[in-house]
Amino acid sequence: MMAKTKHYNPSMAQMKAKRGILLYLFLIPLFIAVILALLQMDIKLFLLNSLMFGLFFLLLKLSTIGFKQELEYQNTTFTKAPKVPYKTISAFLLGVATFLSAILFTEKTLTASLFLGAISVLGYYLYYGFDPKEDKLENLGDISAEFVLETLSEAKTKLLNIENHIDKIEDTFLHQKLNIALQKAKKILEVIQNDPKDIRVARKFLIVYIDGVAKVTDSYVAMDEVDIMSDTKEKLYALMEDLDIRFDKELQRLKNNNQFDLDVHIDVLKEQIKDI
Repeated sequence: MMAKTKHYNPSMAQMKAKRGILLYLFLIPLFIAVILALLQMDIKLFLLNSLMFGLFFLLLKLSTIGFKQELEYQNTTFTKAPKVPYKTISAFLLGVATFLSAILFTEKTLTASLFLGAISVLGYYLYYGFDPKEDKLENLGDISAEFVLETLSEAKTKLLNIENHIDKIEDTFLHQKLNIALQKAKKILEVIQNDPKDIRVARKFLIVYIDGVAKVTDSYVAMDEVDIMSDTKEKLYALMEDLDIRFDKELQRLKNNNQFDLDVHIDVLKEQIKDI
C-alpha cells in the first residue's frame, strides 16, 4: 500500500488543498460513534470517542490552515516561510490520534500502536508534505527585506480596509470607480511583490495614494450618504477620475522600469561576452 503512495509535489498544492477537505469524511464514523455511545449511556466510551473526534477535528482544521498558508507561499515570489508549521503539527496529531485509536479501541500492543502512529505520520508526509521552511527573500542590495515585507503587508491591510468600505458605498458611480482603482492597486502591488526592487519606484504610490484612498473611504462610510453634499461628491468623482489616470501611469512606470532593467542586463551580458 505504501508503495502506491504518491510523494508530495508542491506544484500540486492547490489540488491537494481541495482534496484535503475530503479528510473531514473521517469525522463521520467518529461522530456516529459518539452519538451511539451517548444513546447507550456508556460515559467512558462517550468520553473516549469524543476525545478522538476532537483530535481528528483539530488536525483537520490545522491541515486546512496549513494548505491555505502553503498556497499563499507558493503563489508569492517574495515572502517568508510560514511561521507556524500547521501541516507538520497536523501530521503528528494524526500520529497521536492513530496511536490512541489503536491502543484504546483495537487492543493493539504498545509497540504495534506506536508503529501505526508512525506510519500515519509518514503517510501524511508522503502525500501532503510538511510546511515550507525556506524564506523566499532575494538580495535587494541596500533595501531591507524586512522593510519590503512590512511595507507590502501594510499596503495589503489598507487595500482590504478599502475593499470593506467599498461594499458599504451605495453610490453606483463611486462604487464602480473605487472598485476599478482597487483592482489596479492590487495589480501594482502584485508587480512590486514579484520584483521588490520596484518598491523604490512605487514608494509614493504605497505611502501617499493607497493611504489617501483609505482615509477618503473611511471618512465617506463614517457619514450617511444622504448627508454628503453634492459639491463634495462632485469633487470625489473628479478625484476618482484623476486617481484612475495616476494608477495607470504607475503601472506603466513599473513596466518601463522593468524594461530598463532588462536592457541593462542585456548590455552587461554583451560586455561580458566580449571579454571572453
